Amino acid sequence: MRPLGVLNRWGMQNRRRWLKKISLRLIESRILAGAALVHYTSEQEREEAADAVRVARSVIIPNSMDLSAKSGVGERHGQFRARYPQLIGRTLIVFLSRLDPKKGLDLLLPAFAKVRLRHPRAMLVVAGTGEPDFVARLQREASRLGIESDILWTGFLTGEEKWALLASADLFVLPSYSENFGVAGVEAMACGLPVVVSDQVGIHREITEAQAGLVVSCDVDAIADAMIRLVGDAELRSRMGANGRHLSRAQFSPEAVAACLIQAYTSIAKPAMREAAA
Repeated sequence: MRPLGVLNRWGMQNRRRWLKKISLRLIESRILAGAALVHYTSEQEREEAADAVRVARSVIIPNSMDLSAKSGVGERHGQFRARYPQLIGRTLIVFLSRLDPKKGLDLLLPAFAKVRLRHPRAMLVVAGTGEPDFVARLQREASRLGIESDILWTGFLTGEEKWALLASADLFVLPSYSENFGVAGVEAMACGLPVVVSDQVGIHREITEAQAGLVVSCDVDAIADAMIRLVGDAELRSRMGANGRHLSRAQFSPEAVAACLIQAYTSIAKPAMREAAA
Protein backbone atom coordinates (compact mmCIF):
# COMPACT_ATOMS: atom_id res chain seq x y z
CA MET A 1 0.00 0.00 0.00
CA ARG A 2 1.20 3.52 -0.86
CA PRO A 3 -0.49 6.39 1.06
CA LEU A 4 1.32 9.01 -1.09
CA GLY A 5 0.92 11.80 1.44
CA VAL A 6 -2.80 11.49 2.23
CA LEU A 7 -1.93 10.72 5.88
CA ASN A 8 0.28 13.79 6.33
CA ARG A 9 -0.73 16.06 9.22
CA TRP A 10 -1.49 19.13 7.12
CA GLY A 11 -3.86 17.27 4.83
CA MET A 12 -5.57 15.46 7.69
CA GLN A 13 -6.18 18.76 9.47
CA ASN A 14 -6.95 21.08 6.55
CA ARG A 15 -8.57 19.01 3.79
CA ARG A 16 -12.05 17.55 4.51
CA ARG A 17 -10.92 16.83 8.05
CA TRP A 18 -13.98 15.01 9.41
CA LEU A 19 -14.59 13.00 6.24
CA LYS A 20 -10.98 11.81 6.32
CA LYS A 21 -11.22 10.81 9.97
CA ILE A 22 -14.36 8.77 9.39
CA SER A 23 -13.02 7.15 6.23
CA LEU A 24 -9.71 6.33 7.92
CA ARG A 25 -11.42 4.73 10.88
CA LEU A 26 -13.90 2.65 8.86
CA ILE A 27 -11.94 1.74 5.75
CA GLU A 28 -8.28 2.71 5.29
CA SER A 29 -7.02 1.76 8.76
CA ARG A 30 -8.10 -1.86 8.20
CA ILE A 31 -6.50 -2.00 4.77
CA LEU A 32 -3.23 -0.53 6.05
CA ALA A 33 -3.18 -2.81 9.09
CA GLY A 34 -3.56 -5.85 6.85
CA ALA A 35 -1.00 -4.80 4.27
CA ALA A 36 2.11 -6.95 3.87
CA LEU A 37 4.08 -3.72 3.44
CA VAL A 38 3.30 0.02 3.50
CA HIS A 39 5.45 2.06 1.14
CA TYR A 40 6.30 5.63 2.22
CA THR A 41 8.32 7.98 0.05
CA SER A 42 10.19 9.66 2.92
CA GLU A 43 10.87 9.37 6.63
CA GLN A 44 8.84 12.55 7.10
CA GLU A 45 5.80 10.87 5.55
CA ARG A 46 6.21 7.79 7.74
CA GLU A 47 6.51 9.84 10.94
CA GLU A 48 3.40 11.90 10.18
CA ALA A 49 1.38 8.84 9.14
CA ALA A 50 2.18 7.23 12.48
CA ASP A 51 0.00 9.89 14.14
CA ALA A 52 -3.00 8.68 12.15
CA VAL A 53 -2.63 4.91 11.81
CA ARG A 54 -0.58 1.92 12.91
CA VAL A 55 0.96 -0.41 10.37
CA ALA A 56 2.72 -3.71 10.90
CA ARG A 57 5.56 -3.16 8.48
CA SER A 58 6.75 -0.25 6.36
CA VAL A 59 9.55 0.73 4.02
CA ILE A 60 10.85 4.03 2.69
CA ILE A 61 11.45 4.17 -1.05
CA PRO A 62 11.59 7.58 -2.74
CA ASN A 63 9.76 8.48 -5.89
CA SER A 64 11.64 7.69 -9.07
CA MET A 65 12.50 10.64 -11.28
CA ASP A 66 13.29 10.17 -14.96
CA LEU A 67 15.98 12.81 -15.19
CA SER A 68 17.07 11.99 -18.74
CA ALA A 69 14.94 14.88 -20.02
CA LYS A 70 17.11 17.38 -18.19
CA SER A 71 20.13 16.44 -20.32
CA GLY A 72 21.42 19.42 -22.21
CA VAL A 73 20.97 21.79 -19.28
CA GLY A 74 24.11 23.63 -20.31
CA GLU A 75 22.75 24.22 -23.81
CA ARG A 76 19.50 25.56 -22.36
CA HIS A 77 21.26 28.04 -20.10
CA GLY A 78 20.06 31.51 -20.95
CA GLN A 79 17.14 30.39 -23.14
CA PHE A 80 14.53 31.28 -20.55
CA ARG A 81 16.11 34.65 -19.77
CA ALA A 82 16.19 35.46 -23.48
CA ARG A 83 12.39 35.17 -23.61
CA TYR A 84 12.00 37.63 -20.75
CA PRO A 85 14.42 40.56 -21.11
CA GLN A 86 13.59 41.77 -17.58
CA LEU A 87 15.42 38.72 -16.22
CA ILE A 88 18.78 39.52 -17.83
CA GLY A 89 21.37 40.34 -15.20
CA ARG A 90 19.12 39.29 -12.33
CA THR A 91 19.65 36.54 -9.75
CA LEU A 92 16.74 34.16 -10.29
CA ILE A 93 14.98 32.48 -7.38
CA VAL A 94 12.53 29.87 -8.68
CA PHE A 95 9.35 28.51 -7.12
CA LEU A 96 8.07 25.69 -9.34
CA SER A 97 4.97 23.96 -8.05
CA ARG A 98 1.20 24.07 -7.83
CA LEU A 99 -0.07 27.36 -6.40
CA ASP A 100 -1.86 26.14 -3.30
CA PRO A 101 -2.10 27.32 0.33
CA LYS A 102 -0.05 24.36 1.56
CA LYS A 103 2.95 25.39 -0.55
CA GLY A 104 3.87 28.25 1.79
CA LEU A 105 3.51 31.09 -0.69
CA ASP A 106 2.15 33.27 2.10
CA LEU A 107 5.62 32.89 3.65
CA LEU A 108 7.60 33.16 0.43
CA LEU A 109 6.31 36.57 -0.70
CA PRO A 110 7.20 38.51 2.47
CA ALA A 111 10.47 36.55 2.70
CA PHE A 112 11.34 37.60 -0.84
CA ALA A 113 10.52 41.21 0.05
CA LYS A 114 13.27 40.97 2.71
CA VAL A 115 15.66 39.48 0.12
CA ARG A 116 15.03 42.44 -2.18
CA LEU A 117 16.11 44.88 0.54
CA ARG A 118 19.52 43.18 0.68
CA HIS A 119 19.84 42.15 -2.96
CA PRO A 120 17.97 44.54 -5.29
CA ARG A 121 18.94 42.48 -8.36
CA ALA A 122 17.14 39.36 -7.09
CA MET A 123 14.04 38.25 -8.99
CA LEU A 124 11.42 35.66 -8.10
CA VAL A 125 9.92 33.43 -10.79
CA VAL A 126 6.66 31.78 -9.73
CA ALA A 127 5.96 28.91 -12.11
CA GLY A 128 2.65 27.15 -11.57
CA THR A 129 -1.10 27.52 -11.62
CA GLY A 130 -3.81 27.34 -8.99
CA GLU A 131 -7.32 28.46 -8.17
CA PRO A 132 -7.82 31.89 -9.81
CA ASP A 133 -9.03 33.54 -6.60
CA PHE A 134 -6.01 32.28 -4.68
CA VAL A 135 -3.58 33.42 -7.38
CA ALA A 136 -5.25 36.84 -7.45
CA ARG A 137 -4.81 37.13 -3.68
CA LEU A 138 -1.12 36.31 -4.02
CA GLN A 139 -0.67 38.93 -6.70
CA ARG A 140 -2.45 41.55 -4.58
CA GLU A 141 -0.15 40.67 -1.69
CA ALA A 142 2.89 41.08 -3.94
CA SER A 143 1.60 44.52 -4.90
CA ARG A 144 1.04 45.45 -1.24
CA LEU A 145 4.61 44.41 -0.43
CA GLY A 146 5.94 46.50 -3.31
CA ILE A 147 7.58 43.56 -5.10
CA GLU A 148 5.19 43.11 -8.02
CA SER A 149 7.75 44.34 -10.55
CA ASP A 150 10.29 41.80 -9.25
CA ILE A 151 8.10 38.72 -9.66
CA LEU A 152 7.45 36.90 -12.92
CA TRP A 153 4.28 34.79 -12.90
CA THR A 154 4.76 32.30 -15.74
CA GLY A 155 1.80 29.98 -15.19
CA PHE A 156 2.23 26.23 -15.61
CA LEU A 157 5.46 25.13 -17.28
CA THR A 158 6.32 21.67 -18.52
CA GLY A 159 8.76 19.93 -20.84
CA GLU A 160 11.38 22.12 -22.48
CA GLU A 161 10.02 25.30 -20.88
CA LYS A 162 10.41 23.87 -17.39
CA TRP A 163 13.94 22.61 -17.98
CA ALA A 164 14.91 25.91 -19.62
CA LEU A 165 13.73 27.76 -16.50
CA LEU A 166 15.71 25.51 -14.15
CA ALA A 167 18.78 25.78 -16.39
CA SER A 168 18.61 29.58 -16.21
CA ALA A 169 17.92 29.85 -12.46
CA ASP A 170 20.29 30.44 -9.56
CA LEU A 171 18.40 28.75 -6.73
CA PHE A 172 15.13 26.96 -5.98
CA VAL A 173 12.76 27.47 -3.06
CA LEU A 174 9.89 25.33 -1.73
CA PRO A 175 8.63 26.49 1.71
CA SER A 176 5.70 24.05 1.94
CA TYR A 177 3.71 23.41 5.09
CA SER A 178 3.41 19.78 3.95
CA GLU A 179 5.09 17.76 1.20
CA ASN A 180 5.35 13.99 1.42
CA PHE A 181 8.23 13.98 -1.09
CA GLY A 182 9.14 17.08 -3.14
CA VAL A 183 9.39 16.20 -6.84
CA ALA A 184 10.20 19.73 -8.00
CA GLY A 185 13.07 19.88 -5.54
CA VAL A 186 14.63 16.76 -7.05
CA GLU A 187 14.25 18.22 -10.55
CA ALA A 188 15.95 21.41 -9.41
CA MET A 189 18.83 19.51 -7.81
CA ALA A 190 19.24 17.42 -10.96
CA CYS A 191 19.87 20.69 -12.79
CA GLY A 192 22.53 21.70 -10.30
CA LEU A 193 20.48 24.20 -8.31
CA PRO A 194 20.91 24.67 -4.56
CA VAL A 195 17.56 24.45 -2.81
CA VAL A 196 15.84 26.15 0.10
CA VAL A 197 13.10 23.91 1.50
CA SER A 198 11.06 23.82 4.67
CA ASP A 199 11.49 21.09 7.24
CA GLN A 200 8.04 19.87 6.22
CA VAL A 201 9.25 18.80 2.76
CA GLY A 202 9.65 15.02 2.78
CA ILE A 203 13.22 14.86 1.49
CA HIS A 204 14.62 17.56 3.78
CA ARG A 205 16.78 15.05 5.67
CA GLU A 206 18.44 13.85 2.47
CA ILE A 207 19.08 17.45 1.41
CA THR A 208 20.70 18.28 4.74
CA GLU A 209 22.83 15.13 4.76
CA ALA A 210 24.05 15.75 1.21
CA GLN A 211 24.58 19.47 1.88
CA ALA A 212 22.54 20.16 -1.23
CA GLY A 213 20.67 23.14 0.18
CA LEU A 214 19.34 24.87 3.27
CA VAL A 215 16.47 23.46 5.32
CA VAL A 216 14.43 25.98 7.32
CA SER A 217 11.32 26.17 9.47
CA CYS A 218 8.05 27.53 8.07
CA ASP A 219 8.96 31.03 9.13
CA VAL A 220 9.32 34.20 7.05
CA ASP A 221 12.62 35.27 8.59
CA ALA A 222 14.17 31.81 8.34
CA ILE A 223 13.22 31.51 4.66
CA ALA A 224 14.47 35.03 3.94
CA ASP A 225 17.80 34.45 5.70
CA ALA A 226 18.43 31.25 3.74
CA MET A 227 17.70 32.92 0.41
CA ILE A 228 19.81 35.96 1.33
CA ARG A 229 22.72 33.69 2.21
CA LEU A 230 22.59 31.82 -1.10
CA VAL A 231 21.96 34.85 -3.29
CA GLY A 232 25.02 36.51 -1.77
CA ASP A 233 27.38 33.52 -2.03
CA ALA A 234 27.98 32.19 -5.54
CA GLU A 235 30.59 29.69 -4.33
CA LEU A 236 28.13 28.18 -1.84
CA ARG A 237 25.49 27.94 -4.55
CA SER A 238 27.92 26.12 -6.81
CA ARG A 239 29.02 23.66 -4.13
CA MET A 240 25.49 22.85 -2.96
CA GLY A 241 24.31 22.59 -6.56
CA ALA A 242 26.97 19.99 -7.33
CA ASN A 243 26.00 18.04 -4.20
CA GLY A 244 22.35 18.12 -5.25
CA ARG A 245 23.15 16.83 -8.71
CA HIS A 246 24.97 13.87 -7.17
CA LEU A 247 22.11 13.24 -4.70
CA SER A 248 19.48 13.17 -7.45
CA ARG A 249 21.45 10.56 -9.40
CA ALA A 250 22.40 8.42 -6.40
CA GLN A 251 19.00 8.18 -4.69
CA PHE A 252 16.22 9.25 -7.04
CA SER A 253 17.17 7.81 -10.42
CA PRO A 254 15.01 5.01 -11.90
CA GLU A 255 17.88 2.56 -11.41
CA ALA A 256 18.32 3.38 -7.72
CA VAL A 257 14.61 3.27 -6.94
CA ALA A 258 14.03 0.10 -8.99
CA ALA A 259 16.64 -1.73 -6.93
CA CYS A 260 14.84 -0.72 -3.72
CA LEU A 261 11.47 -1.81 -5.12
CA ILE A 262 12.81 -5.20 -6.17
CA GLN A 263 14.22 -5.75 -2.71
CA ALA A 264 10.93 -4.73 -1.05
CA TYR A 265 8.74 -6.95 -3.22
CA THR A 266 11.14 -9.86 -2.82
CA SER A 267 11.05 -9.52 0.96
CA ILE A 268 7.26 -9.94 1.07
CA ALA A 269 6.99 -12.47 -1.76
CA LYS A 270 9.42 -15.05 -0.37
CA PRO A 271 7.42 -15.87 2.79
CA ALA A 272 4.22 -16.18 0.72
CA MET A 273 5.98 -18.51 -1.74
CA ARG A 274 7.26 -20.69 1.11
CA GLU A 275 3.75 -20.94 2.59
CA ALA A 276 2.32 -21.86 -0.80
CA ALA A 277 4.97 -24.54 -1.28
CA ALA A 278 4.26 -26.00 2.14
